Amino acid sequence: MDEARKDESRKDDARKDDARKIGIRSRGGPVRIENVRAIPASARIHEALREKIISMDWTPGAAVQEKQIALAYGVSRTPVREAVLKLADERLVDIFPQYGTFVSRISLPSVRDAMVIRQSLERTAVREAALKVAGATDKAGKGLVADLKALLARQRSSHKAGDLAAFHAADEAFHQAIADLAGHPNIWRVIRQEKAQVDRCRLLTLPSAERRASVIAEHAAIVDALAAGDADAAEAAVAVHLGRVIPSIAGLVEAYPDYFAETEILADAAEEPSAPRIRTL
Repeated sequence: MDEARKDESRKDDARKDDARKIGIRSRGGPVRIENVRAIPASARIHEALREKIISMDWTPGAAVQEKQIALAYGVSRTPVREAVLKLADERLVDIFPQYGTFVSRISLPSVRDAMVIRQSLERTAVREAALKVAGATDKAGKGLVADLKALLARQRSSHKAGDLAAFHAADEAFHQAIADLAGHPNIWRVIRQEKAQVDRCRLLTLPSAERRASVIAEHAAIVDALAAGDADAAEAAVAVHLGRVIPSIAGLVEAYPDYFAETEILADAAEEPSAPRIRTL
């Protein structure tokens, strides 16, 4: 019996150790980690494929081979199919029965819609963040914007090094930090979901050192306004920053016409836009 109790105790200690590794706390009794829900394979594959599309590893028009994806991830075709269907709902892939599945071309109307959503949410977030800083003591206020200043420094460093992936990651973290500071972290989750088409465009602009320098300057203006607790200035700085996105895409449509579903120059960025022309595969 003693040996049995010792064996059970060792097993319980092992379960607790596993639980600590995944962030589960024991409340005095045995830890039942078998009740923890694993992330479905389809969700993991969806996130991985989504990242490949948004990062432009898979360019618009590229074929999506479900069989090869299943082999690469060591799963059946079912979770891959589920992931692909979700990508289709997000307009990141186009499925043509009896023909194939392809990475969707960038939708300009979706870009416009995403920027309307992003402008509205981020202007609200930065305004609330500035008001929070303004209402804090001088020492606390400086602490609230410290993370933003650190991220801005990281962007400057990655810009100088020409590390585009690190630059983009710091950019994403910067905007997430503003939402966190405002007390609305889920705002960035919504924006991230909606801006997939915008991100594909932004990745094409990052090789431009001039564009990266502009982003840094715009972010610096936002940080300065937040540090001062000036809600009006912070909102205006975000409006200027996000207002540069649509005009920057206009040149991409000309440079990469095969990447876009509609090849007209965006109305917001050209004086005389041509009539829409829909591309077909």
